[in-house]
Amino acid sequence: MAYDGLDLKGKAVLVTGGNSGIGLGMADAMAAAGADVAIWGMKPERNAEAAARLQRHGRKVHAAICDVSDEAAVEREMAATLKALGRLDACFANAGVSGRGGPHKIFSEMTTAEWHRVTRVHIDGTFFTFRAATRIMLNQGSGSLVATGSAFGIFGHPWVEHYAASKAAVASLARCLAVELGPHGIRANTIVPGYVDTPLTNARIHSAEFTADMMPRQAVPRWGVPEDFGGIAVYLASDASRWTTGATFVIDGGFTVAAKVAPREG
Repeated sequence: MAYDGLDLKGKAVLVTGGNSGIGLGMADAMAAAGADVAIWGMKPERNAEAAARLQRHGRKVHAAICDVSDEAAVEREMAATLKALGRLDACFANAGVSGRGGPHKIFSEMTTAEWHRVTRVHIDGTFFTFRAATRIMLNQGSGSLVATGSAFGIFGHPWVEHYAASKAAVASLARCLAVELGPHGIRANTIVPGYVDTPLTNARIHSAEFTADMMPRQAVPRWGVPEDFGGIAVYLASDASRWTTGATFVIDGGFTVAAKVAPREG
């Protein structure tokens, strides 16, 4: 018999950046577990494709165009999401951009525009999203907030200081919200992915140079895929995690705990 604690029937969830990659992997798993799902994304065609995939599970699906760095857009779409789903039990602040967008070769050359390109989505966008979601959850007396961090927020890496700093910031935000909102029945946690094969990372992680450098550091010798995040998403949206808050879940195939090793034999 299935464990009822992971049954999401009757629950409604929102995933920003939910039309592809990790976000879609999480949304798909939660819809399969019985949740009604809202996804926010920036590309209409991806939203439509993702919505069609999610609707196969027979659940209510709401797809919206939303730039999470736009405060007014977040407020507007959160109201529309609540109207469409009727409630909000879990909010996954997952929308993100690559940290490799700038032409700089050293930190001293990073432009202010490049810094803000990343931080306004990761930091401001998570703030706007969680603030709007929290208002709904406070009225309900329950809810789960989940931020998508990054392994870059744990270890140092050149050229992506804005990306790493912003991902560390959202993890810190989640910990603070866990403490403040726990008495109100609201939990807050962070998922930290490692190297995952998504539309955002595909070209880079499949290059011969990158694979040769990074794959030997993977305890599980493969890149992650979006489906690897379905289980943790279902758990954090479900009643099974009702006493789990302020935690950081590193889902990286063992990358951050492994030292660089010699090529595997055999």
